[in-house]
Parts: sequence; structure tokens; C-alpha cells
Amino acid sequence: MKSKKWIIFLSVTLLLLGGMILTWFVYPKSLVRYPFFIVLLLLDFYLWTIVRKRIFTYNKVLKAAIALFYWSPLIALSGVMLANVFTPQQEWNQLFRTYLFGVIFSIFVGKLIPAIFMLTYELLSFIWRIVKTIFSKKLLAEEAEKAERSKLTRRKFVGNMALVSGGVIIGTMFTGMFKWVHQFNILTQSIIIKGLRSDAFRGYRIAQISDMHLGSWADTDSLQRAVDDVMSLNPDMIVFTGDLVNYRTEEAMRFKEILQQLKAKDGVFAILGNHDYGDYVNWPSRKEKQENLTALYNFYNDIGWKLLRNEHVIIEKDSEKLALIGVENWSQNNRFPRYGDIIKASKGIGNADGKILLSHDPSHWNAIVTEKHRDIDVMLAGHTHGFQFGIEIPGIKWSPAQYLYEQWAGMYVNTVTEQQLYVNRGIGSIGYPGRIGIMPEITLLIVNA
Repeated sequence: MKSKKWIIFLSVTLLLLGGMILTWFVYPKSLVRYPFFIVLLLLDFYLWTIVRKRIFTYNKVLKAAIALFYWSPLIALSGVMLANVFTPQQEWNQLFRTYLFGVIFSIFVGKLIPAIFMLTYELLSFIWRIVKTIFSKKLLAEEAEKAERSKLTRRKFVGNMALVSGGVIIGTMFTGMFKWVHQFNILTQSIIIKGLRSDAFRGYRIAQISDMHLGSWADTDSLQRAVDDVMSLNPDMIVFTGDLVNYRTEEAMRFKEILQQLKAKDGVFAILGNHDYGDYVNWPSRKEKQENLTALYNFYNDIGWKLLRNEHVIIEKDSEKLALIGVENWSQNNRFPRYGDIIKASKGIGNADGKILLSHDPSHWNAIVTEKHRDIDVMLAGHTHGFQFGIEIPGIKWSPAQYLYEQWAGMYVNTVTEQQLYVNRGIGSIGYPGRIGIMPEITLLIVNA
């Protein structure tokens, strides 16, 4: 018996070590998340001990089928990582890849919540038993037996409720994937540019989109609807605040003709996000990584968008000047690139009456903009996606994103400098190819409305 336990222990250890090496090889940027994966795996095993007790059948084939179904997400994820060694996932069929990862993620989440729920219940029950043992009088034998039966009944009820909640969660995750992910929300927001002296720019219409993550789109029709929605706003200018792709520039190629349709009187302008640099791919050489980035620059040129790489443009109306400053990615979190340079981007800007900054990561605002560049009236950002999950109803605005970013969705105003920041919730998705509560956003910003 002892040798069997040692074999199991060594097998699990080797599997975890092999998984860490495979993660480093396939998803190098995700290696820091590997400890979380181990915790997830332990919770998965814990929930399986509960599920297994509820399989009331002597049919070995049926038991094996249920076990295979339960562990199918882990088996699929392991298979994906192994397959990716031989054929990079970017070369897989887009529809298959998007929904495969979505289903794996959804089932994992659907199992994670009940596992945490049951573990919490077990922990509280254990603490309560200790308290009763210390502070209560000794129970009579009959009372103790009755209490034990009651405990077993409660545990069974709680376990059943946890499993039901897991099913509800998986159903909700699937709805977010197949329905809400492309249910575009058009929001209108006024912005104030204090330096404007006349009405030349009053009512000026800027359409903002962000975080397309084209590698996650299963079809082209949904993006066509988004482009049509943007054009229906009749914008004077269109801005895109970064993260066109997930990993490689080639993800964008099949959408070229659709994106070329975005037009505005004063132009379409874009900046780079953290995903656009190709940092999430283990490239064979620096040359190939640079070629990928060069291909992205060429792609923007081909679709007629002006990519602002630490530079600016001036829009002039009736002798008034509005400066649009676009910087490369800059984040307060050192996990992400810090290439943004406002000073370089503003060189030669002259006396502009108003300044709008495009910067992908909203943490740039508190760390740099409001401290050192108080002449910037408005900053437009994206990056957070609103975590693609949360609650936004009148009186309630919540998302896990708020625990990572002080500014994560919508309009923010610095009361000291009176500068404004608008964080777009993104139009695409990454990781989980869906949305729950935080819908994909197209924003119409109206100057001094």
C-alpha cells in the first residue's frame, strides 16, 4: 500500500513539473500563473471526491464515462499544450480554437465556484465543532447521534446545491460566449476641453473603440456589425486605443477588408497595446519578433489608419487647434511594456488649445499624466475590458477589475487638476471568449457637449 502511495505521489509530482516546463515553453508569459493552476487542480480533485460519492451506479462503463467527462477539461488543456508544441495554436482553425478554449475555461470556472463553496462550508463546520467542543456541555449519546445525522443531511444538501450552482455557472458562461460577447453597447459621453476659446470644436464627435483582440473572433460577421455601428455614429474622428491582436499580426489579416471600411472626416488613429508587441509568443529569434511587429505597422498602413507611436497630430478648425497625442504602451505594472513617452510624442506640438492623449493602459493616468502633464485635458484608454465580467446597473458598478485598477471602466475626473480619463470596456475578448455583465463597448465622445 505504501509503495502505491509513493507511485501516485511521484506521478503527480512529475506531471506538475512537466506541466510547468510545458507552460514555460508554450506560454512563457503565463508561467507566473502556474501556482494558481496547481491550486485550481487541487480544488478540482476535492470537488471530484464529492461528485464521486453521488454516482449511484454499479455500471463500471457509466462510472468511467462520468469520470472522463468530469476530467475532460484538464485532459483537453493538456492535449492543447502538447499539440501546441508541434503545431502553434495560431495555425489552428479559428472557430475551433476560440470555442475550445472557451468551453475549457467555462467548465473550469463552473467547477471552481462549487469547490470553493464546499471547502468554505467544511471549514466553517470544522470551526463550529471546535467551538461547541470547547464551550458546550458534553452531549448525551443520543443527542450526539442525532447531531451527526443532521450534519450529514446538511452536508448532502449543501453539496447538491453546490453542484447545481456549478451547472448554472457553466450555463451562464456559455451564454456569455455565444450571445453576449458580441452584444455591442453604444455609450455616449461628453468630454470637456478647457482651452477651447470658441465653438469651433463644440459638438465634435470622436468614436472610440479598443481591445479588438482579433485572434479571439470566431467569425467576421460580428466585426462587420461593430464597424457598421461605429459608422452609424457619423464621427468626425475615430480612435482605437490598442490591442488589435492577441499574439501575432497574422490574426488580423482576415479582417483587413472590414477594418478598411472605418472612415472619418479627420481620420482614423490608433496606438499599440501590450498584446500588439508579440511579447506573449516564444519567438525563435528577435528577428522574427521584429518582423511580426513590422507586419503590424504595414497592416495599419494598408487599412488607412494612422498609427501614433509617441507622436501627435493637430486638428485645426477656425484657427483653433486640437492636439491628438498617441503614445506606445506604458503601464504602472512592470509586467507590461513601458515604451510610452509623452515628452517625445509632444515634441513640436506648439500652442495647442486642447490636448487629448491616447494611452492604452489607464494606470498611466495616475502615475504620470496627472502628476507631470497637467496640460492634457482628456486621456482615452482601454486595456481592462472591465474584466469581461461584473455588474453594471443603476446604483451598482462592480467588477473584479476594480481590485487591479483604480480606473477600470467609464469616466473619471481628477478633482485637483480637472483632467478627465475615459476607460473603454473593449470590443473584443481575451482568455474567456465571452462577456457577462460587462458588454463590449463602442463609445461616442462629444466635445464640450
